[in-house]
Amino acid sequence: MVNKGQILVVSGPSGSGKSTLIQKLMKEEENIYFSISNTTREIRSGEKHGVNYYYVSEDEFKQGIEKEQFLEWALVHKNYYGTSLKPAMEALEKGKIVIFDIDVQGYNIVKEKFKDDIVSVFITTRNKKDLETRLNSRKTENKDVIEKRIMNAVGEMEHIKEYDYLIINDDLDISYSAFKSIFNSMKYKTAYLNLRNVIDDWIY
Repeated sequence: MVNKGQILVVSGPSGSGKSTLIQKLMKEEENIYFSISNTTREIRSGEKHGVNYYYVSEDEFKQGIEKEQFLEWALVHKNYYGTSLKPAMEALEKGKIVIFDIDVQGYNIVKEKFKDDIVSVFITTRNKKDLETRLNSRKTENKDVIEKRIMNAVGEMEHIKEYDYLIINDDLDISYSAFKSIFNSMKYKTAYLNLRNVIDDWIY
């Protein structure tokens, strides 16, 4: 019944639980394509190439920029992050809901290119202190990096009003229920259904 693909943009501070919610959704739902970003940052303990990110060299990334292979890209904390264009477009053409886990800067670029095809969600913690606690508990970054992430998060919070939905992720079950409801609502938007087939099937 789905006729046209859609984009679900998920943004929010690092440590807010975006990845946990997305991974849980992908285990339960079908017809999803999760856009795995490319990055020049070092792989962290527990991460896998091709699962969390595609880890590439700075030279490789810059070649991708020159060849216009990215839907969007950004330089964050001295590391490059970018969304590959081709696989995302192929998934949209197949009628899938494409999920982008990107920052505010990336969202604005994608929104400009796709406009009405986007549903956006901003996910964050209850407050700055909770975010700091989560980042420290991961034990994957030093104090300076964590401080930079928190400063960046403060700036991102100013853009909440640009998003369609806001989830304060202080209870995983409640947050996931909200996230899944947003995803499910996308599947029933008439603008993305082959209504001619629906009507014909109903009549005949």
